[in-house]
Amino acid sequence: MSEERYNPTELLICTASRLMEDEVTAFIGTGIPMLAAALAQRRQAPNLIPIFEFGGTGAILEDLPMAVGEARTFHKGLAASGICDIMETAARGFIDYGFLGGAQIDPYGNLNSTIIGPRHHPPKVRLPGSGGANDVGSLCWRTIIIIRHSRRTFVPKVDFITTPGYLTGPGAREEAGLPPGTGPLYVVSTLALLGFDEESKRMKLLKTQPGVTVDQVVAETGFELIIPSQIETNEPPSDEELRILREEVDRQRLYI
Repeated sequence: MSEERYNPTELLICTASRLMEDEVTAFIGTGIPMLAAALAQRRQAPNLIPIFEFGGTGAILEDLPMAVGEARTFHKGLAASGICDIMETAARGFIDYGFLGGAQIDPYGNLNSTIIGPRHHPPKVRLPGSGGANDVGSLCWRTIIIIRHSRRTFVPKVDFITTPGYLTGPGAREEAGLPPGTGPLYVVSTLALLGFDEESKRMKLLKTQPGVTVDQVVAETGFELIIPSQIETNEPPSDEELRILREEVDRQRLYI
């Protein structure tokens, strides 16, 4: 399938969906993570247990939820509780993955979804804020970040830390009181799949998206990436992934 057959949003959804494993718990946010989870349940992860901020646990995503608190996040689920129970579940270490987005990300995976600009009051731009994103990034075992790639989003230092990544580097999460062994695992962008170096905790390039060169990724990143000697390319969305996404997951094209 040629690259003209899918758009950047569909590419993000399919790339993120492939990272969702079967028989794991995953904290799912509004938007692209929901579509990725719904696609994963129909393909490689039928026993994926999505967890939503307002209490839905283990829903079967036959119909796409519009928000993390609406009825479809409880559909055929394992449990229906509330926000306090869900956050306690994360704090107790029972949630494997958290899927998050943001407006800015820095080399250590810190996310900003609160303000743009040097001042908190008044800000240049006011964003939606944390919601449960701080809890997800702080308490889930591993975080996967889904974000559009440009120098405006991949910045040397975020204007505000809404969700902690590796903060200032090795050991910083633990010094801040966050659970050892937690932190961001992958960054899924419109240009690449990225990870984090085990020693320095800085972001590194893993794979480019179809039709994207390493030089393009570097040019659209506002900080120095770690570039391994061997860089692979992600497979483009398949015909079957796009069919499921368009005909079953998002029939009304609300997101895609």
